[in-house]
Amino acid sequence: MALDKELTDILACPKCTGSVTLLPAGDGLFCPACRVVYPVRDDIPIMLVDQAVSEEAWTGSSQP
Repeated sequence: MALDKELTDILACPKCTGSVTLLPAGDGLFCPACRVVYPVRDDIPIMLVDQAVSEEAWTGSSQP
């Protein structure tokens, strides 16, 4: 089951409160302002600042 479109529309980055977008693979939510990805595990977005992964680290590694 993928993330619901209505849910992704209301989610915001917990650091800057900006909008986030679901990555094409559905495994993360990207904040363009902070340049970080919040992981999605078992269809649950992990919207914690200390769990965010930098864009460079995310694209350079294979996420589960």
